[in-house]
Amino acid sequence: MPRVFISDKLEEAGIEILRSAGVEIDNRPGLKGEELKEALRAADGMVVRSGTQVTAELLENPGKLRAIVRGGVGVDNINVAAATRKGIVVMNTPDANTLSTAEHTISLLMSMARHIPAADASMRTGKWEKSKFLGAQLTGKTLGVIGLGRIGREVARRAQHGLGMKVIGFDPVLAPSASAQLGIQTVPSVDELCPHCDFVTVHTPLTPETRHMLGTKQLALLPKGARVINCARGGIVDEQALLAALDSGHLAGAALDVFETEPVPADSPFLKQPKMVVTPHLGASTVEAQLMVARDSAQLLADFLCKGQVRFAVNMTALDRAEMEEVKPYVDLARRLGILFSQMVRGTIARAEIRYRGEVAAKPTRLITGAFAAGLLENRLEEVNLVNARVLAQERGITIVEEQTSEKGDFSSMIEVVVHTDKKEYRACGTLFGNRHLRLVQLGPFRLDAHLDGTLLLFTHRDVPGLIGFMGNLFGQQNINIAHMTVGRQEKGGEAIAVMNLDGQPPAETIDQVAKHPQVASVSLVTLPPMGDMPGWFA
Repeated sequence: MPRVFISDKLEEAGIEILRSAGVEIDNRPGLKGEELKEALRAADGMVVRSGTQVTAELLENPGKLRAIVRGGVGVDNINVAAATRKGIVVMNTPDANTLSTAEHTISLLMSMARHIPAADASMRTGKWEKSKFLGAQLTGKTLGVIGLGRIGREVARRAQHGLGMKVIGFDPVLAPSASAQLGIQTVPSVDELCPHCDFVTVHTPLTPETRHMLGTKQLALLPKGARVINCARGGIVDEQALLAALDSGHLAGAALDVFETEPVPADSPFLKQPKMVVTPHLGASTVEAQLMVARDSAQLLADFLCKGQVRFAVNMTALDRAEMEEVKPYVDLARRLGILFSQMVRGTIARAEIRYRGEVAAKPTRLITGAFAAGLLENRLEEVNLVNARVLAQERGITIVEEQTSEKGDFSSMIEVVVHTDKKEYRACGTLFGNRHLRLVQLGPFRLDAHLDGTLLLFTHRDVPGLIGFMGNLFGQQNINIAHMTVGRQEKGGEAIAVMNLDGQPPAETIDQVAKHPQVASVSLVTLPPMGDMPGWFA
């Protein structure tokens, strides 16, 4: 029975989903230190909100942990790189708090423009200061939206169609055609967006690239009297630069729901700045959002641990069970090609190029490439899997690139791999016969048809009479049956390559005898998994 550790408060609706899935639950929010580490190691899956900091140190010895689900959008409290290196899938719940956060952004926008919090506080002291709280009308004003993901789009839609605002946006990964369909004019950079904004709101994750994205320079580019909103992550807006712009009178206001330090210290200058509206990270704090976060988090883990489904992963291709079954033969093929190269090549591997041709090119090739990398490394490193293989390869200086073409060659689908070492270049091609029979159809320049399972003896040689008889006699003396053999050659009597599938593992002395044959140029003994055998990380 899989075990799930819940490290932050989760609504009962989510716990019930895990319980119904037959999952053992360790619900202990607030653990610290060694207790937290022990709970994590004992779990197959973990649910966190924003409270638990999943650091590289915490993941140094993750035990049997296979998946972490972040209840919410941002994963900046999880060291995703460390999790990936350890082969742990990290998932989030991107839809759960979208509407609540978008609504809170609009609430802050309106509250700031009309001084609602200050006016309310003034009235509660018995004052009637109508002239003091002269506000700004939103209709016709320009809102700049930085980050046009789910939340940014919802904010833009409400501002356009509900408030009559003009919206312009910046998103480095959104194609202009996509933004045009949303009815949003986009610009190439934040610096080009700022001069046109009466209001600007940020909706990006916090990364090294987005930290202080709105800094001194960008705030100065805003028109005098502009206002800033941040309901995304503390640190995207440079807080010191923001305070300076408010104090100088360049900005008319700011509204923050998130801060670089949370909770905000009691002596924070934000609490004394009259032009600011501040709330304590309330973006997802609605009954509906909390229930949805709990349900989505629990369902993601239940589906992963009980059904093998991967959805909303930030460090792995997302697939459901049907897609996993469809891609499984190609994952198996790619992994075996990786194992083949790991045992066949001589020298230090520097680069691998994977080319997908035909029907396989339309599959999730990132997943298949990860399987190749896992096969390439699994005999050299411990705990290599589909999630961390490419990262581990990169850390060891191995560049892996992929390309796809829908054009079919001799086969409906083919995976071609070229591996470059400091000594030479190696090439191999694999394909599927039917839905599950894996075949090696090319080695170097030679076409052939070899089974990709069990013990393989590969040897390059001169294509001369008598050599095959010598091999049969030699292995017969060792009582090793040759289950299958294929020979590839380009011309009669020239260079050739043979692949033998053996029913047993030949001793080193027998391999030496093959290598010493005057017509044999090179020999490699490769051990592949039995046919149909899949690794634990794909179970």
